Amino acid sequence: MTRPLSVSTTDGDLLARAKAGEFRAFEELVTRHEGRVYATALGILRHREDAEDVVQTVFLNAFEHLREFREEAAFSTWVTRIAINTALKVIRKRKGLRLVTGHGGANGEEGAIPHPEFIAPWRDDPVRMVEQRHLRRALDRVIAALPEKHRLVFLLRDVEGLSVRETAAALAISEANVKVRLLRARLALREKLTRLFGDDRRRVAADHAHEGSGNATPAAHLLQSYRKDRRPHR
Repeated sequence: MTRPLSVSTTDGDLLARAKAGEFRAFEELVTRHEGRVYATALGILRHREDAEDVVQTVFLNAFEHLREFREEAAFSTWVTRIAINTALKVIRKRKGLRLVTGHGGANGEEGAIPHPEFIAPWRDDPVRMVEQRHLRRALDRVIAALPEKHRLVFLLRDVEGLSVRETAAALAISEANVKVRLLRARLALREKLTRLFGDDRRRVAADHAHEGSGNATPAAHLLQSYRKDRRPHR
């Protein structure tokens, strides 16, 4: 007799039952994780139809290779990695080339790291702000507006939690380029977020230091809350 499914059934139990041939258990895994996979694909591709295609491809691949999954990571982590690789393939197909814009070091990133131009205290608590839906949409738009090479590194490294080495391998760039692009992305995001949410009446002059590159700024707290909310359970 097939055991009933419930919200308290763990992913591990569902996975075991799916591997044993219970398709309903796999359907429940899809239901639980398709939103997260879609968000990952959409963050990379910025195109809804392509992201929807990726979701279908991800779960088809997961079903076909289910018995090969050794469960060294959580199911959510596994399908997220499949989503990343599938979405990056779509980007490469769009361009007809590999995502390579520099090898061998940080020299692929031209120019000096930009200094902040807008520094001001924020008007509200950043952790509370990220819980507001319209502000989350604004944050999504700010991230989407980053240059693609910086946005991809930020999404893979900071949102999806890949290591520097894994991010470099996924994008076919050097680890040094990953670090430089990530710094550029973080600085650009914090500048844009401060312009959106900073108190212009309390703006202070830039001192030509890399303000916001640490973890103490309001923008950093906002991004940290955003990352925690979007990362898959491991």
